[in-house]
Amino acid sequence: MANITPIKKETHQNIKIAAKRDLSHVANQHIAPITAAEYSQAATSYPIVFVKDQGSERYRSVVMLGLEAGENLYHNEETWNAVYIPQSLSMTPFSLGLDPEKEKTLTACVDLDNKFVGEDKEHELFDAEGNDTEFFKGVQDSLGRLYDNEVMNEKFIKELLDNDLLMELELNVNFASGETKKLVGLYGVDEKKLQALSDDKVLDFHKRGLFVPIHAMLGSIGQVNRLAQLRNQSESTAKVNAIRFTPVTTEEK
Repeated sequence: MANITPIKKETHQNIKIAAKRDLSHVANQHIAPITAAEYSQAATSYPIVFVKDQGSERYRSVVMLGLEAGENLYHNEETWNAVYIPQSLSMTPFSLGLDPEKEKTLTACVDLDNKFVGEDKEHELFDAEGNDTEFFKGVQDSLGRLYDNEVMNEKFIKELLDNDLLMELELNVNFASGETKKLVGLYGVDEKKLQALSDDKVLDFHKRGLFVPIHAMLGSIGQVNRLAQLRNQSESTAKVNAIRFTPVTTEEK
């Protein structure tokens, strides 16, 4: 159980963070949050899709890390099988949370029970005078950028919804054993509706830079083949013969 606490110099003067941190905390995580600002880099390694929160109409953009819950094909004990690591994963053991002393104000938090946190680690958060160290300032800057990117991501997704550009997808997987599997609850950009946008809307999207993340997401869909390749290179006995995304039709719904 995580013990996420707002960082205060009065109580965390002696807390330090390990210089070398791995991604073992997501070893069993099959999706990870991603923001539109990261799509172009993430698209070189992962399929990017939207998922809908259960019980709400809120969409989130994520990268797919596996073909089933609990499977992360990019993680092993020695390395991460991609050049780019989503910002949401790389910030551990830090996160943003509400400051209990300042209403509606976000502040840097740390998981005190995380294995990378302790008084015997290398990176100090505060110096002898109680001032933020350069390391901690860098953490705060990164958390600030992540928050700004998440806000922009919400606006990006709303733009797609307002213009009816999302479509439901299913991922069809054929295994060497003859078994088939269908992953549902995934959404992507509808290319046909994108191409049907009015000239004025196309110009508006272009001027606001919206086509950059849109095309990155569309291009990332081919990375499902990387998921299949990583699965076939793993110790799993369920080898993949074929894999592809298909739109969910009205009849199927």
